[in-house]
Amino acid sequence: MVRKVLAAALLLSATAMAGCKHDAPPGPDVWAVVNGEQIDRAEAEQYYKSRLNPQAPTPSQEEALSLTLNVVDELINNDILIQRARKIGLEATDGEVEDKFTEVKSPYTEDEFQRQLKERGVTTNDLKENIRRQLSVEKLLNREISAKISITDQDISDFYNQNRAQFNVAEAQYRIAQILVTPRKDPQLHNRKNDDATTDVEARRKAAALLQQLGNGSDFTQLAMDYSEDPATASSGGDLGFVPESSLNQSDPELKRAVIGLKVGEISPVIQLHDGYHILKLMAKETPGQREISDSQVQQSIRDTLRSRKEQLLRAAYIAEARNEAKVTNFLAQQVIESNGKLPEIPKFGSSALAPLNPAVPSQP
Repeated sequence: MVRKVLAAALLLSATAMAGCKHDAPPGPDVWAVVNGEQIDRAEAEQYYKSRLNPQAPTPSQEEALSLTLNVVDELINNDILIQRARKIGLEATDGEVEDKFTEVKSPYTEDEFQRQLKERGVTTNDLKENIRRQLSVEKLLNREISAKISITDQDISDFYNQNRAQFNVAEAQYRIAQILVTPRKDPQLHNRKNDDATTDVEARRKAAALLQQLGNGSDFTQLAMDYSEDPATASSGGDLGFVPESSLNQSDPELKRAVIGLKVGEISPVIQLHDGYHILKLMAKETPGQREISDSQVQQSIRDTLRSRKEQLLRAAYIAEARNEAKVTNFLAQQVIESNGKLPEIPKFGSSALAPLNPAVPSQP
């Protein structure tokens, strides 16, 4: 009897000791395992590199390691969600991947596109696989989260009453869209036509031609996306958002006169400023005063705000729940702790400027 008790005690002790030890990685370059599927070092490093701005300063070894830990954690979340999407038949189809690939590629010439891929260390097949993962996660979260969110009229009313001061417009605001044509080539420019004037003569001719097209009924937003040379707004149809009158007072007087002189929906003549030739469209104007809840724009703004807040909250909870149900081992994190942060050198890819982390795949070129 004593022997049996002693044997049982030794067995429990051995089991407890085993439970205190970390699982051994299947291989030296396996950094995590998610429900039996491996995330290896090459995948994490490629993901890391695809997120970087090559022009930003090179991170220190500690910064690079910290960022790599974040990347691995994000890849773990991605894998959990992708496995769920696959299980319920929501994995992106080949057709959906090809459509998105064409969209991603469209602003670039072939040479520019290949250069972007090379700088990020990815191939066309890598990019398509990233797109498949991204679309699969989006389809899952749209069905499980977004489609189930409902914002009621009472929700909108409550938000308005609690934040009434937020809808008191202190000064006139102008929603402006612009088409900009510059007399110099910009390597960061990616309008849909890859059209970029390189001299002052070319810029003046291009701006005049665009103004004529607008006069003939062409759509301002589409022309801005096709031909505007403003890297910040071309992809959004030239939309600058609402600009308060006080900001206009600090801008070029010619620009202020043009904006104030426009009626909603009107388009300006070509305006020459220090940075090039501008064509403006006044999309909307807000006068000072309290905006009431009966205003459809106020209601839509509140609805969008509430939906965004609820979606962020539910997505975070959904991912946390999904992770609780998954079997995850983060071998990289184990190694960092065991080595007191002194791992073999993490490759310095050139920058610490990662995009914000979220449950999706790397940003595209």
